[in-house]
Amino acid sequence: MSTIVSPSVLSADFANLERDVKMLNSSEAEWLHIDIMDGQFVPNISFGLPVMKAIHKHATKPLDVHLMIATPDDYISEFKDAGAEILTVHYETCTHLHRTLQRIKSEGMKTGVALNPHTPVDLLKDIIHDIDLVLIMSVNPGFGGQKFIPQAVQKVAAIKSIINEAGAKTLIEVDGGVNLDTGKQLVEAGADALVAGSFVFGSENPVETISKLKVL
Repeated sequence: MSTIVSPSVLSADFANLERDVKMLNSSEAEWLHIDIMDGQFVPNISFGLPVMKAIHKHATKPLDVHLMIATPDDYISEFKDAGAEILTVHYETCTHLHRTLQRIKSEGMKTGVALNPHTPVDLLKDIIHDIDLVLIMSVNPGFGGQKFIPQAVQKVAAIKSIINEAGAKTLIEVDGGVNLDTGKQLVEAGADALVAGSFVFGSENPVETISKLKVL
């Protein structure tokens, strides 16, 4: 099975957002990764619902939305309305994670749970069947272009073991510092999906770069 590639629109040219979204439409990317940052949970602010709605208007592929915000429960319905098909919340921001996941499911979206680099994967054992996607952060969230944290490879292998032991169908996605070298290590460890931002949009031929990531 080929690797799912979810290019991060945060690295696109915002002055030519429609052009870049249409480029991704024509590529082999399966999803479009949308990073939402609030300046509270992470020390940065990205775009919000109006820009996401504009992206959705032009996108022909599912929006893979990653909420790096302090109070994700307050906005679940709004992100559904803005076009999210996968909604990923951070374990670190959800006091009642099971309840949050049930709310996401009730809105008809797939559920995702992201783990910061310091958060152990074992914490997801008891609810792995409620999670469609585990997002392993291989950098500290909040900024693009960071250096890959090697321990992410071991975390992918560890969560893969938990998924297999439980007989769950949860996918593993990795975000941060992904390129052809780190991507190969992650896929070999069990990753199903790779998020790539600056590596895709900073390349001479983003469509070709996406194709290379798919066959890792």
